[in-house]
Amino acid sequence: MPVPGISGVSGVSSAFPATAAARVGAPSATAFGDVLTSAVENLQNVQQASSQLAVAAVTGDLNDIHQATIASTRAAVTLELVSTVRNRGVEAFNEIMRMQA
Repeated sequence: MPVPGISGVSGVSSAFPATAAARVGAPSATAFGDVLTSAVENLQNVQQASSQLAVAAVTGDLNDIHQATIASTRAAVTLELVSTVRNRGVEAFNEIMRMQA
């Protein structure tokens, strides 16, 4: 049951490139490391944009503080997403290594 007044979350999938997201269910030539590398690069871009908007807000050059708040939140959520994916990948690798012993 949808909650009135709350819309869907958008922009979360932008942490990972669309080409990699489309291949999640199918065998792929793209390695996990390549996907994670591009996600980290995207994270850096999002954090840089957030930092620029924060500086503009502090210096008074930003007319709409909501832009800085949204960019900051997007950077935090993207960081958490990339970190979680990395941690799950490491856990999966460790589990596979335990199976071989």
